[in-house]
Amino acid sequence: MSTTLRFGPELRRLRVEAGLTLTEFSVALNYDKGHLSKVERGERSASPELARRCDAFLGADGELQRLVTRPETDAGSSTAESPASPRRWLVGRRAVLSAGTGALIDLGLKLGGQALSSTDDPLLPSFRMQFDQLRKLGQSTPPRVLLPLLETQTRMIAGLAADARSVSRAPALLLASRFAEFTGWMAQEAGDSDAALGWTGEAAELARAGGDPYLGSYALVRRALVTMYGGDATGTVALARRAQSSELPPRIRGLAAQREAQGHALVGNEVDCLRSLDRARELLASDDARNGAEPVIGTSHVSDPAAMSTGWCLHDLGRPKSAAEVLDREYRRLPPHALRTRARYGFRRSLAHAASGEVEHACAIAGDLLGMMPAVPSATVNSDVRRLARELSRFRSSRAVRDLQPALARVLAPAHD
Repeated sequence: MSTTLRFGPELRRLRVEAGLTLTEFSVALNYDKGHLSKVERGERSASPELARRCDAFLGADGELQRLVTRPETDAGSSTAESPASPRRWLVGRRAVLSAGTGALIDLGLKLGGQALSSTDDPLLPSFRMQFDQLRKLGQSTPPRVLLPLLETQTRMIAGLAADARSVSRAPALLLASRFAEFTGWMAQEAGDSDAALGWTGEAAELARAGGDPYLGSYALVRRALVTMYGGDATGTVALARRAQSSELPPRIRGLAAQREAQGHALVGNEVDCLRSLDRARELLASDDARNGAEPVIGTSHVSDPAAMSTGWCLHDLGRPKSAAEVLDREYRRLPPHALRTRARYGFRRSLAHAASGEVEHACAIAGDLLGMMPAVPSATVNSDVRRLARELSRFRSSRAVRDLQPALARVLAPAHD
């Protein structure tokens, strides 16, 4: 029997064992009784969102989710483990990297936290200021607008490293690696996962040549983000675990544990998800993680990444009310200028409230956010906008939902060049 046909009978068995009538169950889940009846009889397929909610409410430990989740494909696994091609993001690095590595061996410099000095190279402090400005600009500018500039700056700084004196070569490579990492993030926001993985790989190689052995591990966390948005829970967890070696800095390990938790949440593994969140919370709260050298690795606008991820995971675990409470609290702490970050977690808030049956409130939240999306279009945020649209489609009789539909449609309409 196919997993689709098995879902309905299994759901009914668990519901009856819990002593719930179909009416009581539909009220608890904020789902139409007739729809649930058809799902139990195998006349309608269950969405992943419904499976998550049933799983959490009935304590099925992810079993119901597994019945509606497609198995990972070989292609998905290869995406998680191998670099993308073609490598159109190359920075012409072979000569640069060999020169950088040779300088490290000769000089024996401790370069991981070395400050950029205008006496070493007067251009480097200027490029560092540009990096901070571009990162801030990324919160309020379409990624496709920033990408050409970021790619050019990355190549320019890597080229500068090739011609630099030994003492400033390593800092230039390290800065180029941060430009490459941010370029990868903007590529993902623009919807180009291949380029995102490619630039992330470039960032790791540039950092390694500059004497930083850690950014390569953070690249695994970034790659896990790509697999997470692709729905590949197994690949997400595997990549995140590889970035949690005890030799790595606490912040990288904490961000990796946070990503692992999100992978577990995708398949309803609540025990391992909460365990990973506890580990992330402990690591990210440590003095070493909070007082690391600039620029900050990972988000610079979320003051408590582990708390925000907890809200994210609770929704994916089928606990929307708890998710909404956490996301509401953490959202208030986001800086007003961080439009991209506010959109990302704001739509998650809206999704959690909609799943909790607070439809008008969910529409009010989404209505405020949809107006800013043209300024900060995001392929990753759009995945949650699509989920929100599906969630709200269950409440077509709501005037708030009908009023929101045109704005939702405009954001989700295919872009035309």
